[in-house]
Amino acid sequence: MMVADTHNDLLMAVSARAPRLWAEFFRAQWLPQLRQGGVNLQVLPVFISSQYRPEGSLRQTLRMIECAHVIAEGNADAVALCLDAAQIDAALAEGKIALVLAMESMPGIDASVELIPTMHRLGVRVASIAHWGRTPLADGSGEDATGSGLTSHGVEALREMERLGILFDVSHLGASGVAHVLELATRPLIATHSSARALRDHHRNLTDEQIRGVAGTGGVICVNFLAAFLTENAREATLDHVLDHIEHIADVAGIDHVGLGPDFMDEVMRDLTPPCCEGVSTSGIDNRAVVPGLEGPGGLPLVAEGLLARGLPEADVRKIVGGNVHRLFGKALA
Repeated sequence: MMVADTHNDLLMAVSARAPRLWAEFFRAQWLPQLRQGGVNLQVLPVFISSQYRPEGSLRQTLRMIECAHVIAEGNADAVALCLDAAQIDAALAEGKIALVLAMESMPGIDASVELIPTMHRLGVRVASIAHWGRTPLADGSGEDATGSGLTSHGVEALREMERLGILFDVSHLGASGVAHVLELATRPLIATHSSARALRDHHRNLTDEQIRGVAGTGGVICVNFLAAFLTENAREATLDHVLDHIEHIADVAGIDHVGLGPDFMDEVMRDLTPPCCEGVSTSGIDNRAVVPGLEGPGGLPLVAEGLLARGLPEADVRKIVGGNVHRLFGKALA
């Protein structure tokens, strides 16, 4: 089956190395995992850690984008950084993993919407405009109490992304912001790593109404595997919780509008966190709690196997694990 993963923060780990090691480290540490998981299409988000914000955000954004290009150039036999649907299909036909660059909340840009075309020229094809808190473009879901929609700059950013052909990502966006985007959007949307709020009541997850809204644009909601977003007791999360969220979103949105956005954080956090800081949470979320067997990309075949074991038709499973995202990219990045 074709497998598409719409959110893997591996660029954080790779770019932490010296630039001369970027391609080599990816080949040794991450490429085997992607192959083991059968990943054919991998979205690479550029996430800027708090240590770089605000002053170093743009510099770190450019550094991570350069890292993605170096990875692709140094592993040209195995991966290809793709700018459009034709390049994705060409990479797949050659047996390579198609890489697609994304930006998460765009702190390197903030209100300078005129830089979005610059990022597009550098290869960015998916982007969100908020994370946990407030940005000059919108409020993240951690600020839901404000009831704030997109700012004027946020509206301008949405329009510019639609003009350029950059997929707008609603993951992390506050509830009022999602509603605002659904009012304004004229092109398909994506939620790159969001689970179902009906099953786990957390502000990072999407309500059934939001799920239907994204599906109504022709978009895809990609399920987050982070244990804390699957069940209240994250340390007891299992594969069945992941499958429950997938099936719920499929029931609400339709089988053509659900995908996988695992957000594998365990290895990245272990790689980047000094021993002094073990156990530190992010906004009350235990990033190190994992679903057994799904600690990283190598476990992705378990999802297809689990869905088939539940009686889902193989054609539907193929859509969920990669077909729907491939179709969306084929349309949105044409």
